[in-house]
Formats: sequence, C-alpha cells, structure tokens
Amino acid sequence: MNSLKSRICSHFPSIVRFPERELKELMVFLDSYYDEWEIVKNDKATGLPKTYKDGTVKKRYIRPSISKLKILQGRIKINILEKIGLPSNVHGGVKKKNNITNAKKHQGNKYVLTTDLQEFFPSVKSTIVHQTFIDLGFNKQFAFYITRFVTWKGELPQGASTSTHIANIVFLKIDNQLITFCEQYNITYTRFVDDLTFSSQQDFQHVISDILEIVKSCGFKLSMRKTKYSGNQIITGIKVFNHKIDAPEKIIEKVEIEKQLPDEIPKYLTLYRERILKTNKRRSK
Repeated sequence: MNSLKSRICSHFPSIVRFPERELKELMVFLDSYYDEWEIVKNDKATGLPKTYKDGTVKKRYIRPSISKLKILQGRIKINILEKIGLPSNVHGGVKKKNNITNAKKHQGNKYVLTTDLQEFFPSVKSTIVHQTFIDLGFNKQFAFYITRFVTWKGELPQGASTSTHIANIVFLKIDNQLITFCEQYNITYTRFVDDLTFSSQQDFQHVISDILEIVKSCGFKLSMRKTKYSGNQIITGIKVFNHKIDAPEKIIEKVEIEKQLPDEIPKYLTLYRERILKTNKRRSK
C-alpha cells in the first residue's frame, strides 16, 4: 500500500493505461464484456445436486470477463491490487503460495479446526468493495473506478482475474483480527481463499466459538457442515501428519494408475504429488 500512497490521487486512467473515453464506454456496455454460465453444485459424498432448505438446487455462476474488460482487469490486478500487502497467513491468490504451502503451516499440530466461508465471492458486495478502498486511503473517484470494473451485478464475479485479490483485500480486516486473537493462544491461522484453518499443539476448543464469531461479526457466513475440529483431517486437499504432508489416498491411487501410462502422456497428478513430497525433504546446510 505504501508504494501507492503517492499515486492515490492520480488519474486512474493513467495508472491502468486506458483512455478515459474507453473507460466510460466500458461502463456503459459493461454487461457485454462478461460471459456467464451456471454449474450445479453436487454433493461429493452422494454425487447428487445440493439443495437449499426449500428444495431449490444450489448453483454456482461463473462470470469471466472478456475482451477489453479482461485486459483492464489484468492491469488493475498488476498495477494496483498486487501492490497492496497481505498478511503472511494468506495463501490463495498469492504468488509462490498455494494449497500446499497453506497445509504445510499446520504440520505437526495436534489440534486442527477447519471451516469454510459460504458463497464467498457473492458475499463480497460492491458497496463493501468501495468502502474497503476508501478505508485503505484511496480517494472516492479511485474507489469508484475500481469497484465499477471488478464487480458485476453488485458482487464479485467468480471467474474474473481480479476477484480473488479483491476478496483477499476485503477480508484483510477479519484476517488481522483473527491473527491478533490467535497469537494470544498460540494458534496457527491460515486462509486459502474461502478455506480457513486453525491449529495448535494445545487443545483450543474453548475458544472456537470466539474464532467463529469474529468471522460472522463482519457479515460472512460459515458452513457449519464443513466446520470440523480434530487432529486428523485433510487441509486444503492435503493430508497433514506430524512429520510430513502428503496427497490424500484418492490422489495416490490415481498416481499409481498414471505409472502404467505411456511416457509421452503427461502425468499431472504424479507431478503434483512430487511437489507435495518435496516439502518434506530437509534442506541441506
């Protein structure tokens, strides 16, 4: 953020290298610069569509930007969003970090709490995005432009290149509250987009309600079905043990199948598991 201080009051078109005339045209015809389709959410255990209490099928709407808007969002991401510092606990949408680095942080901890934010991107409304950038020190015109070009239909569009970065920035307030709280109880906290993980060598069940309340107090909803407290669970798709991490059994089984394939066929899961296991090797002194 400090690197942007001198440019906060600058001309937004200059920062993203877009003529103001083109920006105004984009705003008028914004709907035509998004593609959109829906995906039915299926239950991993049954394979059947998930439903709400009233029986309505749960769907996820994918809304990638196209053409000039896609280019503009790319420049917003590089020239503005990536320059806003994030705490070290954030692993989603951050260079050189991923689900593996996220899980690795919890290796060796006996007690683990995992939870999931419901409808994370749709929960980040345009009003929240605008206020977040005002709170960060951007002027109103700057906040208006950013909000207009990174939200659609009043929320973050899933599929746009800027959405994960925006979500991370909006969640900064909660991240900082959780970090401060967890430091008091020697709890390790990480977040991979909408997956929150907490772990410790000591039992911290007595403060779980406080942790969850911090998240809910800012308007985000948690999936209580996916909220688990135990020492033996998969963290962001990674099996975490006391002295190592590894891929879950279903991945390992598919790796064994890949071994039987001809050499010319790419073995993506094998490479993925190798990346995981590589973190377990001790660095040479």
